[in-house]
Amino acid sequence: MDSFTALYDACVLYPAPLRDFLMHLAVADLYRARWTDQIHDEWIDALLEKRPDLKRAQLERTRDLMNAHVRDCLVTGYESLIDGLDLPDPDDRHVLAAAIRAGASVIVTFNLKDFPTDRLEPYGIEAQHPDEFIMHAIDLWPGAVCAVAKHHRSILKNPPKTVGQYLDTLARMELPNTVAQLRQFDELL
Repeated sequence: MDSFTALYDACVLYPAPLRDFLMHLAVADLYRARWTDQIHDEWIDALLEKRPDLKRAQLERTRDLMNAHVRDCLVTGYESLIDGLDLPDPDDRHVLAAAIRAGASVIVTFNLKDFPTDRLEPYGIEAQHPDEFIMHAIDLWPGAVCAVAKHHRSILKNPPKTVGQYLDTLARMELPNTVAQLRQFDELL
């Protein structure tokens, strides 16, 4: 499958249910998922700020597992591109630089306004909300995405989730179209 590369922005790795679903999709090799150590640092720092009950070591273990299970996921050598890029928020330039270096077609992000089309087009990159991104995956590989969702749901043990509960969790992750589409396949989940 592996037909395109997607760069995950920190904001889509921050909420655990979305991060887990995106990771399961990446492990299924439907596309190449990429990120950087700097992106890891951003989601980990943001999560620790919001959730002081979590320990850095726990999140670093999650980071290490992500890196170990998704082949060729870490983008390096992008730093020299940062200064030459122009985005509304200069702090987001590292994300675009990594996407360029990775040959990504898509940046998966909630922050679409931070990645305007006219700034990404010269690099052949598009910013997509995770709902749109996952919907494209469902359109391309409905059976594979359903199998991923079924597996993801099956390993949730604390507590286990019914199909409805699982889809409700995804809905809370701002994935209304994905959930509507997956509800059509609920017998496969």
